[in-house]
Amino acid sequence: MAMILKAVGPARGAHWVRDGLRLYLKRPLAFTSLFVLFLFAALFSALVPLVGGVLQIMLIPLLSLGFMVASQSALNGGPVNPMQFIEPLRAAPRQRRNLLLLCLAYGLAVAGLLLLADQVADGGFMRAMELMRKPNTPQAEFDALLAERGMVSGTLFALLGLSVITVPFWHAPALVHWADQGVGQALFSSTLAVWRCRGAFLVYGLSWFGLMAGCAMLSALLFGLLGLGQLASFLVLPTGLFFSTLFYVSLIFTFNDSFGTQ
Repeated sequence: MAMILKAVGPARGAHWVRDGLRLYLKRPLAFTSLFVLFLFAALFSALVPLVGGVLQIMLIPLLSLGFMVASQSALNGGPVNPMQFIEPLRAAPRQRRNLLLLCLAYGLAVAGLLLLADQVADGGFMRAMELMRKPNTPQAEFDALLAERGMVSGTLFALLGLSVITVPFWHAPALVHWADQGVGQALFSSTLAVWRCRGAFLVYGLSWFGLMAGCAMLSALLFGLLGLGQLASFLVLPTGLFFSTLFYVSLIFTFNDSFGTQ
């Protein structure tokens, strides 16, 4: 399918979040189940010796594409089910090969970035993982590690690098699947599309930040007034699950507003 680039105004970024929420609320259990299934798949992939960490990262493009397929199906009144995660892998051999190459490229790029970030952090990331493996590690040790200058620099480097990597891979899985583009062409098209809609993506990111920050402050205020501050920690997991699922549901709107068919 031939695709053409489109451009939208900055305000459209807030609409992507709003439209994602509306679509999520139509199928909340189905979409949440999809994300929980991915978490289990990522957990099992981490158990693979030597390459488990890279396999986890390689699953992320399949996660975003699977949610796009499911969200597009829901928009058209169709079903939302776990088989939509592997639907792209049932495509023509060329598309399947390009999708897997894209996943491999993403996995290696992010893994390489994390290794560089660990060097910037003077090995802080590896030390943090060692602390997490130890049972009953005092919180003071974590706090001391996070306060180190190298750890702060490494974290900022990782966030900046991940933002750069995300741009070419944002639309690339969908372009391989729906437009039958090659890996290089999909990465270039995704970069160009994000650049053309950069204002909308900036507002999109700010909208997510405002939504999550507002939710956190409102929860803290409410539980504080009720004298139930300790219970707020129990909401961290379900809240994170909700926002993560909502984010992936909203991806289809960023794609549909960035590309059209001839």
